[in-house]
Amino acid sequence: MKNIEIDEELYRYIAAQTQHIGESASQILRRLLFSDGKVKVDAVQVAAPKEEAVVAPPVKSAPVAKSALPVQEGALFDYLEQAGVAEMGSVVERFIEVLAALARFQGKEFAKVLELKGRNRTYFAISKEELLAAGSSTNPKMLPGSCYWVVTNNNTRKKLTMIMEVAKLLGYSDSDATRLARFLDAEFGKDAE
Repeated sequence: MKNIEIDEELYRYIAAQTQHIGESASQILRRLLFSDGKVKVDAVQVAAPKEEAVVAPPVKSAPVAKSALPVQEGALFDYLEQAGVAEMGSVVERFIEVLAALARFQGKEFAKVLELKGRNRTYFAISKEELLAAGSSTNPKMLPGSCYWVVTNNNTRKKLTMIMEVAKLLGYSDSDATRLARFLDAEFGKDAE
């Protein structure tokens, strides 16, 4: 296998094309560039910079987000159910997948999660380095299909709380926020019913 060096903007584009957890950059590029064994010439248009052009480094404070998917009543929950999120092996996998789905469905609005912070901890960022610098033992993971990173070294109760806070921040009702949290823990919130 060969290694190539790419800039941050291109990396974010490739990462934003992720369709499932664990999909490698090589798999993403192969899917984007090849169809039936043939190279898609027009798949990616890259212009070579002119010698006199000055290319600014990527701005870390402005997240690159895909447009929101068309929101229909229940579409997010249908997507999560069809993806089998509730049956995924670990709480971390379910946590990542619920947040990634919210990022897909909310588009640019999802950037609001960058405001969520704990007493001594940053929960979301647009780079792994930001989360690593903000605390020890954060275990940052990228949300597939987005440019966002989240800390995952929290207990299940904290992950449930984070899902609830994110959902409310994005305008979901209390009942929908609880429904999202149940993808992590099917028993969550049943005491209140």
